Amino acid sequence: MSLDQIIVEGKHLRLLKRDGWEFAQRKNIRGIVGIVAVTDERKLVLVEQMRIAIGRTVIEIPAGLVGDTPGMEHEDMAGAANRELEEETGYRATRMEFLASGASSAGMTDEMITIFRARGLVRRGPGGGDQTENIQVHEVALDHVPQWLMQRMIQGVVVDLKVYSALFFALQA
Repeated sequence: MSLDQIIVEGKHLRLLKRDGWEFAQRKNIRGIVGIVAVTDERKLVLVEQMRIAIGRTVIEIPAGLVGDTPGMEHEDMAGAANRELEEETGYRATRMEFLASGASSAGMTDEMITIFRARGLVRRGPGGGDQTENIQVHEVALDHVPQWLMQRMIQGVVVDLKVYSALFFALQA
């Protein structure tokens, strides 16, 4: 394998070239976490926010970066998952269980996502994200998620495909 050539380097991303292949890489993170959160009422907790890269509103699972905050570079994945869950949805989990890890878009980026199941959800606040985010929280009954997602797509909202993975895992619990 040849050495990576940096093509462009921005504040948060770099574009690399390796063996003739160009791909994106996030800078200054240890990983990415996604959270499958189901309330005691068997509702899947989802978030909705505008995503500038595609210029559309997107339904997603709660998720975020690990180790991107100064002083938190060595944050563990489960701790980051719980932090992101509370920040985005207002829920805190009594425990996080590892479910899976894999590539987000293997032809485009070296980004890997680790998915956790949040257990023992306790509402601690309103959610909505940090000062850079404007997140709307949705709680959708597990048996209505597919229909609800279809209705949102008809309305022009994009559904992140990780939501379907989350639904798979939520139904296994």
